[in-house]
Amino acid sequence: MNTELIDAGRDMSGGYKVDVSRGTNVDRVSSEWFSRPDDERFLSLDDLFASVKGRAERSRTRTVESAALRVEAHRDDPEKLSLVLPGTDEPVAPTHWSFGQLSSLVGAPAAYLRQLPAPLAGINLQYGLTNHRAEQIKTLEVANGRTELRAVTGPDYGRIYDHELVSAVQRIAGNGTGDTRWKVPGVLDWSTGIYNPRVDVTKETTTLYASDRDVFLFLVDDLNPIEAGLLPNGSPDLYFRGFYCWNSEVGAKTLGIASFYLRAVCQNRNLWGVEDFQEITIRHSKYAASRFAHEAAPALSRFAESSPAPFIDGIRAAREKIVARSDEDRLDFLRKRGFSKAETGRIVETVLAEEGRPPESVFDFVQGITAVARSKPQQDARLVMEGKARALLERVV
Repeated sequence: MNTELIDAGRDMSGGYKVDVSRGTNVDRVSSEWFSRPDDERFLSLDDLFASVKGRAERSRTRTVESAALRVEAHRDDPEKLSLVLPGTDEPVAPTHWSFGQLSSLVGAPAAYLRQLPAPLAGINLQYGLTNHRAEQIKTLEVANGRTELRAVTGPDYGRIYDHELVSAVQRIAGNGTGDTRWKVPGVLDWSTGIYNPRVDVTKETTTLYASDRDVFLFLVDDLNPIEAGLLPNGSPDLYFRGFYCWNSEVGAKTLGIASFYLRAVCQNRNLWGVEDFQEITIRHSKYAASRFAHEAAPALSRFAESSPAPFIDGIRAAREKIVARSDEDRLDFLRKRGFSKAETGRIVETVLAEEGRPPESVFDFVQGITAVARSKPQQDARLVMEGKARALLERVV
């Protein structure tokens, strides 16, 4: 790695110049950032872990007969509905999420039931539970001033608790605020093109989130940029490593981990210039906990501790692999890979505009394809084109 080139790319504040016209744009983190209220935002992994771990310690699970659940509606409060589980006389209050799960379980439309007075909704729900063919269900209850029913799943649901994922991240990232190389990301200044990795962690900038349904974390190693070739002006093309992961212990989503290299993160937490995107997902099936312990957590550790040399070598190989020296070669190369005549023209024109010359190497074509993909208004079309670019790069690597 050329440290002199990297140092030359830094400005006086410690930030560094990046070119976000390359690679792909990933908006998953931005979607989380936009949708999270203040009480779902955490300033450190310690705070996040304490919250989700404490919730788990106040929780209990049990497997019960669905027909044994008793639905209670209160005449003095037509909007209040509760459940009594077998073996206890204490009612539990379903959350919005678990009510939807219960309704789905018995084949009733949750949105419709929510519009009914509680007594009428209770009659319909009780009928469905009594006649439920699956017989057994697994509940997750939490004591939070009152006992809430957080989740209702099938008996073989393989729960991975949110705190287990956060703990796995803590093992490589400490507190997530800079005590290790992994931290909440900095911010790209669009006016200068300078990425500043040193930004205070606030409710506005944090990328550590948890709600009553899920947990989501995004961390980067942006204090240690990686040089992987040169830009057309001779300055270093700088990347850094990043990953995000997610889970839902109540069945709202799978567990997943995505790792990648990127060039910048903007204020809205969009990821720019993403390369080498890899993703693992685990459904909460019967053996989910075992798969998390033996696949996902070790994969996260391997990425955190791995050398960037294979990535750098792959980018270098793609830059050096010349596949087209004439317009005819360029047309033939792209058309053989399923691109239309119009797409082929746009890819060549995009590289010509950005590089000052037509595409020649695999890397040139990959950058042109991903740039055109970003302009696609339909997400499916964009993902298909980005997939072709990724496959092209992987073949060289």
